[in-house]
Amino acid sequence: MTRVTGVGGFFFRARDPAALAAWYETHLGIDDIAKTVWRQQAGPTVFAPFAADTEYFGRSEQQWLINFRVDDLDAAMADLRAAGIAVETRAEWDSEVGRFCRIHDPEGNPIELWEPSADNR
Repeated sequence: MTRVTGVGGFFFRARDPAALAAWYETHLGIDDIAKTVWRQQAGPTVFAPFAADTEYFGRSEQQWLINFRVDDLDAAMADLRAAGIAVETRAEWDSEVGRFCRIHDPEGNPIELWEPSADNR
């Protein structure tokens, strides 16, 4: 049986793809894929369908939520706040798998940042 070995890409529609790619590069360090392939660090990845009526993603029409691993959530949140980006945290998001926060890109797409616990790195 063929087995997937990792995520090869994440593609989504945007009103202004160039501006959105620049925002992701500036604030999250993700290289603009129009220029190069983003090389990410190996690590844990969760692939999990949610119920169609979940409220976890935010807006009911939101079909996806991307989660990025970070090595220092506190530093990431400080950088984002310094750039004027709203950062949301909730105690119930933190668990034995790690700590989480949520931001939104300029087009309103939710982004979850995850600092894995020591057991999940």
